[in-house]
Amino acid sequence: MTALVLAEHDNATLKDATAKTVAAAAKLGGGVHVLVVGANARGAADAAAKLAGVEKVLLAEGDAYAHQLAEPVAALIVGLAPAYGAILAPATANGKNILPRVAALLDVAQISEILSVEGPDTFTRPIYAGNAIQTVQSSDRIKVMTVRTTAFKAVEATGAAAVETVAAAADPGLSAHLGDEIAKSERPELVSAKIIVSGGRALGSAENFVTYIEPLADALGAAVGASRAAVDAGYVPNDYQVGQTGKVVAPELYVALGISGAIQHLAGMKDSKVIVAINKDEEAPIFQVADYGLVGDLFKLAPELKAELEAQGVGKR
Repeated sequence: MTALVLAEHDNATLKDATAKTVAAAAKLGGGVHVLVVGANARGAADAAAKLAGVEKVLLAEGDAYAHQLAEPVAALIVGLAPAYGAILAPATANGKNILPRVAALLDVAQISEILSVEGPDTFTRPIYAGNAIQTVQSSDRIKVMTVRTTAFKAVEATGAAAVETVAAAADPGLSAHLGDEIAKSERPELVSAKIIVSGGRALGSAENFVTYIEPLADALGAAVGASRAAVDAGYVPNDYQVGQTGKVVAPELYVALGISGAIQHLAGMKDSKVIVAINKDEEAPIFQVADYGLVGDLFKLAPELKAELEAQGVGKR
């Protein structure tokens, strides 16, 4: 069974999520092809060709794909689908936008956010905010699934696959790109960061995020995250949210300040390698998953932690 992986990229470069999705596809036991859809995306296709285990890269370019709108990309994938036994994409905003349309057009059930491949037709996925793991067996001829990339190790860039151009599919004309509002930051991207410093509702204001969270993140060279409560309160933008309805992360180090540890937040970060929590409530659920916990006032402890890090020369950029 050959699997088709939808690449996550920005045309010029390939995202780490693609290498992790290729790792999941390889466990199906067949060949792996990667589909790169975009405009002037040869750079991303060449990077995909270097991924270990990839037999072929399909490059589809055209004006309709410049912004990777879900409808034209889904139409392209459906046209390619008969040649494949499985279609996979990272469980990112793009993957979650495109693959449900593919599954609907193919009239198959999508399997969302798989954590492991138990066999060519059997997979595990989280349910109940990650509190239970469900084993799913699919009888569909074509398996359509998104991949929880934090559960897979990225394949190495040791391959040398051929890049083949494929013709664009007819644009359904159901959507149009009107514009972008892109947040730019010198910090690492949240989903791929090795260190994340997150703040919760206890910060009390957007100004306190700037005063207490961001300096600590800068000292560690870390990305900044937040709980849903902090996002809903308007302290930080939506793209900072970590949790079941936000971004799922698994960094080497996750520092949670003023986050109580609601089940929805834990679902998005509990696979972090080391979790450090600072909270004044010693009964906060976050301490149940934390490797290191400090009970105290974050407004006092965060600056002290930053000062000590700088004194020790730890984590400086």
